Amino acid sequence: MTAKIVFAANQGDIGGGEVMLLHLATAAREFHVDVEVVAPSASPVADLLSQAGFRVHGLGSTRREYLLALPRFARATPGLLWCNGLGPALTTAGRRNRVVHLHQTPSGRHAVAARLARSRARAVVVPSRSSALHVPGARVLANWTSEVVPEPRSQGDVQPVIGFLGRPSVAKGVVVLAEAISLLARRSDPAPRLLLAGESHFVDPEEQASVGVALGRIDHLCVRQGWTSPSRFFGQVDLAVFPSIVPESFGLVAAEAMSARVPFVVSDAGALPEVAGAEHPWIARSGDADALADTIEAALCSPPGQTAHAVASARERWEAHFSPVAGHARLGALLRDLGLI
Repeated sequence: MTAKIVFAANQGDIGGGEVMLLHLATAAREFHVDVEVVAPSASPVADLLSQAGFRVHGLGSTRREYLLALPRFARATPGLLWCNGLGPALTTAGRRNRVVHLHQTPSGRHAVAARLARSRARAVVVPSRSSALHVPGARVLANWTSEVVPEPRSQGDVQPVIGFLGRPSVAKGVVVLAEAISLLARRSDPAPRLLLAGESHFVDPEEQASVGVALGRIDHLCVRQGWTSPSRFFGQVDLAVFPSIVPESFGLVAAEAMSARVPFVVSDAGALPEVAGAEHPWIARSGDADALADTIEAALCSPPGQTAHAVASARERWEAHFSPVAGHARLGALLRDLGLI
């Protein structure tokens, strides 16, 4: 009999966890597992998975309605339930045939909820060793990314372009980055420009206001691009910077930079240094604008040979650990351990 996995989305909007849901479902299907998805009705996630050829069960018109309806659906639906986030894991706590996949490192009240959510699960997985330190008994199933091929870039821009891709929030370090750009502008000629790409989904109004004030101070040096594709983004920047000030459970954008062969700076928050690797030369102290400015400057001023070596090493690391080939192999090992393939 063909094994079956029902992937339960955490929400209807598309974030990093939902991108991984698509990767996981696609990889499981390639192992000849019968894959279905359950998600909020008429949501971006439901549309995304449906367009990828998966059978999608829509429940409720809001996330709350979806999570309230999920336990009954799970009881009536055979197969392994893969809870792709804390929401579906908590609302189905106690069901035996489940995988609990926590994409965020639980802390505070979420840590209590995560302990309840893991009840009777066959496996608990997290994306990094950093996260596993906070989730006893969890197995590391590192995220992976599709290959990023940067779009060709027009020549002639003398100002170095520093790029940020992600949610423009305080937590992601955008305020600290704006301060660092301001510092660099006072000591660099030409001053670097900041390309800020990403949308403010899941960012509360207070954070948006703080980010707006910080970016207003460097308005003459900053371009806010909104949503863009990784290929376009990485084709426009000389250096990518991911300066989170909260512990990251992984770092998909850092892995994308590694794939795209673009030099990048990360902060030392959570799993970012783990993703970048022990040999990565440009890691800044989180929450410190001076340290971030110094690290950006060091990356921009690095001799071409050293930059080329760092970029090549990062690409090799992506191929070995965060490419689709590597991710599929890790998922296959887990599915074999669960007796599904």
